[in-house]
Amino acid sequence: MKVLGVSGSPISNSNTDRAVKAILDATGLETEFIKLSNYKFSGCMHCLKCVYTNKCAITDDDGPMLIEKAREAAAIVIGGWTPYSSLDSRTKAFMERCFANRHLKNYMKGKPAVSVITHAAPEENLELPQAASMGQNSIMYYMMEEGMNYLGGVKVMGNVPCIRCGVGDTCEISGLKMLLGPTATVAKAGVNNFEDQPSMEEASRLGRLITEILKKEQK
Repeated sequence: MKVLGVSGSPISNSNTDRAVKAILDATGLETEFIKLSNYKFSGCMHCLKCVYTNKCAITDDDGPMLIEKAREAAAIVIGGWTPYSSLDSRTKAFMERCFANRHLKNYMKGKPAVSVITHAAPEENLELPQAASMGQNSIMYYMMEEGMNYLGGVKVMGNVPCIRCGVGDTCEISGLKMLLGPTATVAKAGVNNFEDQPSMEEASRLGRLITEILKKEQK
């Protein structure tokens, strides 16, 4: 009974990574963590050759292995981030490739599933794109459309790339100033860490909930 955690963040030990791992750790079960940036794979070609075989026709990348990992897992946690206020391409491509788990056998049906989304746009500022909700919905709807048992999601306040690019204070189109105001600076903004946020508690709760559901299913 293994719980799979997937992170679409390319940053080493990112907030997204740590949030996904926190959920996995809270399960107390056997887990596996996959960082998508460590693998080579493309999006779905929509050729529909997987309809009767549940096997992806793209065989020259890591996609088939990732699809199989999702298929074999008892539960899944998927974490992504929100460049340009939408779900990142790696996480989206992973979900699209897992289309091969659908069709006649519906391998993902009923699996407990949790989403993680990292964003930099404050949700309370309604003048900004609602990146957190849009990113979370992308993962949530994938899980629901595949028949999974969606348990909920964790939203993590991350860091705009301008914090560490080196020119965040002087760039004419600095995302830092767009998000936090014209007087914002890298020093004033600081760095957001998952462990300092209320979402840490929610991650633990959802991890425990995964275990509770899986154990009930075993009885």
